[in-house]
Amino acid sequence: MQLKTIYELIEEDLTEVGGQFKLLINDKDNTFPELRRMLSQILITGKIVRPALTLLAGKFYDYNFEKLLPMATASELLHIATLVHDDAIDKSSIRRGRPTINKIWGIDKAIILGDYLFAKAGESAAATGNLRVVRLFAQTLETISKGELKQSFSAFNSEQTFDQYLQRISGKTASLFAMAAESGAVLSKAPEESVQILKRYGFNLGIAFQIIDDVLDFVGVEEEMGKPVGSDLVQGTITLPSLMLLELYPKDNPVKRQFQNEGNKQENITEAIELVVNSGIVDKCYRIALDYCTRARQGFERLPNNSSRQALLKLTEYVVERKK
Repeated sequence: MQLKTIYELIEEDLTEVGGQFKLLINDKDNTFPELRRMLSQILITGKIVRPALTLLAGKFYDYNFEKLLPMATASELLHIATLVHDDAIDKSSIRRGRPTINKIWGIDKAIILGDYLFAKAGESAAATGNLRVVRLFAQTLETISKGELKQSFSAFNSEQTFDQYLQRISGKTASLFAMAAESGAVLSKAPEESVQILKRYGFNLGIAFQIIDDVLDFVGVEEEMGKPVGSDLVQGTITLPSLMLLELYPKDNPVKRQFQNEGNKQENITEAIELVVNSGIVDKCYRIALDYCTRARQGFERLPNNSSRQALLKLTEYVVERKK
């Protein structure tokens, strides 16, 4: 299933998010050429799932594109800012098939650029003129920061539980998906019941999305993903596949050896990938992701039965079918 098909209802409006990026890059008030080059390097539209959620959630009631566009833009800017910080912290050299900001300009400048993007995202959210949405943006940024801190403090710790993993990805990923969907509903003046249905949809879709992301870190193709396979293990991040691998082989385990700095790092990663691929763990992860997609769809029968509803249902199918 192609995202282009799912986005057909909002395709023209969604391109305006990229238009907002171009305006930010070419801002006439920005006389700082190095900043312009940095923004050109990072402000590229990828899957843009979060802006799509905002626009599709806004299609159920009073579709006010003038207010939805800045929030759709804010959700993607917030996402990109977190990626810039993640790459700087992890010292990653490739993102979306391109050199990272920290690879080109250094970690210190990457952190500052991430801060700049957070500020621009907040400014864009404020342009909606909706206090509830602005508060939601601030709360989401707080939740994401806590999630990132939890991940940082738990790095290279193999003694983690499934609940701890869920807490991390809830803060790091699902909260942003939930914000994108909830804000679209709020800005379209949806009834509170519908707002909550769409918020839950975004949250559970975000959980499923991250689980598949974590699976692809083991079984994906580097050229398609735009980053090296096994990156999470290199950074000491416990994901669902590695959690299951630790449960399956509690004594002699390449993940544990990797985190305890034992043996050859690349050999540990290669062995971990082979064990995950050949153990049935991938199928188990997909079943869990499918369960969260089912949770995402709960209550949808109480939403207006329109093209947006069908697009959001298809998006739950895409999440577990994607290869990158």
